[in-house]
Amino acid sequence: MSKSLEDLKLHSSGKVREIYEIEDDLLLVASDRISIYDVIMPTRIPDKGKVLTQMSNFWFENTTGIVPNHFLSNDVPEEVEGRAVRVRKLEMYPIECVVRGYLSGSGWKEYQATGAVRAVGLPERLQDTDKLPRPIFTPATKAELGDHDENIDFERAAEIIGDRALMEELRRVAIEIYEFGANHAAERGIILADTKFEFGSHAGAEIVLGDEVLTPDSSRYWPADEYEPGKTQPSFDKQFVRDWANAAGWDHSPPAPELPDDVVAQTQEKYREAYEIITGKTL
Repeated sequence: MSKSLEDLKLHSSGKVREIYEIEDDLLLVASDRISIYDVIMPTRIPDKGKVLTQMSNFWFENTTGIVPNHFLSNDVPEEVEGRAVRVRKLEMYPIECVVRGYLSGSGWKEYQATGAVRAVGLPERLQDTDKLPRPIFTPATKAELGDHDENIDFERAAEIIGDRALMEELRRVAIEIYEFGANHAAERGIILADTKFEFGSHAGAEIVLGDEVLTPDSSRYWPADEYEPGKTQPSFDKQFVRDWANAAGWDHSPPAPELPDDVVAQTQEKYREAYEIITGKTL
């Protein structure tokens, strides 16, 4: 591809990505920015964008038997090679499809208060990070930049989508992709605790997987050999940054604090390690 980013029209800019228009398609460019609690941190994580892009490409390639996806080509402008992908333009559904196989994060907090997660009843006396009897679907709304995603129940998600049968199919597909990813990760000594997917549609396909897939930004990955229910797990994702920020006393409101060099280096290594273990490739 001879075009540079300067020749392309910026379609939109998110917390960690820029999206450009390229003919009738889109160019997704993953930056090295990192966000936690829906706030962009001022410090970047080197190579993070490449990890997210290449890991998503791996999963897109390996989940086509479950659902079609938006991937078109890795033929991108040279200055963003490795961290960008050309994709089909979709009409995105305004719901984040969250699947949880383990009780953690906001799910754990809600379970402590209500004994359920998004109206999905669960057994009594579960501990933090316990494995659930089966994966559960706990959707969320997509927040505008700077706002927080809102967890909702299935009934509210169906209202927002406006088609209950479609919402049921989105739930089925999301759980199937999660189970596929969790089984693949388990074979490599990694627990896929939870994840979120985004879907859209285009002419001829009502459900198409888009955005990013099973990356350390959209998922919680834990080393299986260190797993011990009842406590926070060591992770291959940005939970490491969340834990540091909480210990530092940050209240989750902008501006976010600068990350220390050691936190940056360890987070970079965690992202890279997750990619290499999951894909069997080196960056």
